[in-house]
Amino acid sequence: MRPYSGIWPVAPTPFNDDGTLDLDGMKRVLDLMIDQGVDGICVLANFSEQFLISDAERETLTRLCLAHVAGRVPVIVTISHFATEIVVRRARQAKDLGAAIVMMMAPYHGALLKGTPEQTFEQFARVGEVGIPIMLQDAPLSGVELPVPLLSRMAREIEELRLFKIECAGTAAKLRALIAEAGDAIEGPFDGEEAITLLADLDAGATGSMTSALIPDLIRPAITQHLGGDREAAKAAYARVLPAINHENRQCGFRAAKEAMVEGGVIRSAFCRHPIPPLSGPTRDELLDHLRPLDPLVLRWGR
Repeated sequence: MRPYSGIWPVAPTPFNDDGTLDLDGMKRVLDLMIDQGVDGICVLANFSEQFLISDAERETLTRLCLAHVAGRVPVIVTISHFATEIVVRRARQAKDLGAAIVMMMAPYHGALLKGTPEQTFEQFARVGEVGIPIMLQDAPLSGVELPVPLLSRMAREIEELRLFKIECAGTAAKLRALIAEAGDAIEGPFDGEEAITLLADLDAGATGSMTSALIPDLIRPAITQHLGGDREAAKAAYARVLPAINHENRQCGFRAAKEAMVEGGVIRSAFCRHPIPPLSGPTRDELLDHLRPLDPLVLRWGR
């Protein structure tokens, strides 16, 4: 077993209907996730709408989340930014406030400003000097190609770079190649993308998944069963929830968890800041239609 495993979902950021942060709702989201049996929580990620949050709000949320979780589960703080000095400063703050891990993408800004392989290596190495474990997020959103030889070199030469969240096209093949090349330097091979390719990724050697906070209580058994050697049980558990995962991944994105949390009385509003449109009524209804037969905790936690 590698040191990092299980399900480490991304916490959504709740807003009030007027667009302000719902800080009480944020606490309830974290409490729900802990009750869902998660192995860790990630905050301020893309599924937390980090690209719609100001720097001041980011600091407020970092402090609130780490203080409220208070060590009940490990917390990953996302620190991605194009500027290396800002990333390093965010890493130091996360460490000082008690984060267990920081997560970052390769440096990019829009479609054309992208770090070279060497600049990407250098940014991660600088964060490694802070002295906190790092998860590298290999995400299509960045538009940065991170080939296996580069990732393997980074894993071997940057001591704190221990976890890799792979969610590009062909995740299973990339995970398999990365594990074969970097070996024990990778302490936590994870997938993402709401676990849309979870079974193939587990077969390839993934030990964990960073999903949304929608149904981690129902996805986690597939991971633990697979890691325990019972692939057939894992396959059955995954097949049961796959229609809901597919609807979330292809139709809803990060709005799904919020809508389910409103339905279950966890938060008051599913508001997303402009220019993100609200989820359409039919798409929301279809989401709940997928979820109700599964009886996930999210639909009854606040009732």
